[in-house]
Amino acid sequence: MIKISPSVLASDFSALGAEAVKVEKGGADYLHLDVMDGAFVPNISFGAPVIKSVRSKTNLVFDVHLMIENPLKYIDDFKKAGADIITFHIESSSPVGETVDKILNCGCKAGISIKPATPAEEVFPYLEKLSMVLVMTVEPGFGGQSFMHDTMKKVKTLREEILRRGLDVDIQVDGGINAETVEIAAAAGANVFVAGSAVFGAEKPSEIIGMLREKAEKAYN
Repeated sequence: MIKISPSVLASDFSALGAEAVKVEKGGADYLHLDVMDGAFVPNISFGAPVIKSVRSKTNLVFDVHLMIENPLKYIDDFKKAGADIITFHIESSSPVGETVDKILNCGCKAGISIKPATPAEEVFPYLEKLSMVLVMTVEPGFGGQSFMHDTMKKVKTLREEILRRGLDVDIQVDGGINAETVEIAAAAGANVFVAGSAVFGAEKPSEIIGMLREKAEKAYN
């Protein structure tokens, strides 16, 4: 199933509640919330209190992406803030298996993210416990970067392994997603798409979300 997850990083931070409502009415499936600590990635965004403040404004699935050095330490905080899916980086300092279990035990769905240089195979030992794998199609930390086509090899590798095992695991892509790249990523096997300014910067987000969904559905392999 194709899902569109607009990234809050591209929204108007002075009106986060209204921005969330806008994309929910526009047909978004998830709300993608990038948490950056200035250590794991060279930027700082927001934390659990900001997510909590938006939670009461929308019924969207909160797709929380932790780009932080020690995600294990903060799982409970993000659960309490309203996260539905918590994705963390396999490259972080937290023990991977323990972090996955912590996310599941607190009642959230678990996801693992990999940077462009990280092999897809590093996620394989954890696939049975995951709801989603996030393949970064840009270097994490800043918006507006160009889509890295080489990362599609990892999407294909992951989709093949997921199918081989008969699992129900989403593959999400984040970075440089637009009308062209959404088709490329969907053809490789991705089915959850993070889009930022293309959605939040549109006069009619519903048209952009609908277009991305339609192109992805046609290309999805």
